[in-house]
Amino acid sequence: MKKFKFLLIILLCGVLFLTCTVTDPLTGKETLALISNNELFPMAFAQYTEFLDSSTEVKSGRDYEMVMRLGNKISTAAQKWYESIGEPRYLKDYRWEYHLVQDDQVNAWCMPGGKIVVYTGILPVTKNEDALAVVMGHEVAHALLNHGQQRVSVNLLTQLGLTAAGLGLALSGADANTQALFLGALGLGASLGVALPFSRDNESEADEYGLYLMAIAGYNPEASVPFWEDMAAMGSGGPEFLSTHPSSDNRAKNLRKLIPVAKNRAAKLRIDAIKDSIPRAIKIADEINGQ
Repeated sequence: MKKFKFLLIILLCGVLFLTCTVTDPLTGKETLALISNNELFPMAFAQYTEFLDSSTEVKSGRDYEMVMRLGNKISTAAQKWYESIGEPRYLKDYRWEYHLVQDDQVNAWCMPGGKIVVYTGILPVTKNEDALAVVMGHEVAHALLNHGQQRVSVNLLTQLGLTAAGLGLALSGADANTQALFLGALGLGASLGVALPFSRDNESEADEYGLYLMAIAGYNPEASVPFWEDMAAMGSGGPEFLSTHPSSDNRAKNLRKLIPVAKNRAAKLRIDAIKDSIPRAIKIADEINGQ
């Protein structure tokens, strides 16, 4: 029976890895999708509501207005971006929502499906709207690129792999202590070799596409470098290979290289929009003249 379960799990892992993927329209990459957004979004929305119910929101004032204005600009930019690549319906299930929460944490986040929270603690670090656009563009990019879906999928696949390894050890006749030591080492290896690098890759990807997004929304991508330099000056949580995030210094360096790309992408999108509007304007003028 154990042998049958072992073979079944191995087969299942292979099938899931090979078949449960989707193509991201922005990056062109094949990504794992063991859970659909139709399943993930309602769960995320429910968690978002629970969080807000237990939080102290800021609902007026200059900071509140800035977060609302910025959020609307970025979600509008996202829609324009997807329209420009021929995917206007890609965001149909997203439900954009923005909240400023009273909390000293230097943080902001975006749930799958477009539910955004900004903590007041990050505002003294961002200092201005362009720098806050760096943060919110990054968080919205996580949602657009389905990083939540990918993380859940990797975790599920990892758990299946560890279960298969455990059954394999049991079938080999290994004693309980050997099994525990091996599985502990395997779990640590999966964390350092798979989960953490995967998370850092997601963060770097969100940095890049968040930069493009903020530029399309009309914000200055050059604000990204001093923001991450300020974050670096605040101190690090430890070596990068043990972290879910790249170091702030590396983020600043990588983003500096991408600033020209972001500016060009935003400029091209504006030019294309103008070109697309010319035939419509001519048609309207002809209709008016013909009346």
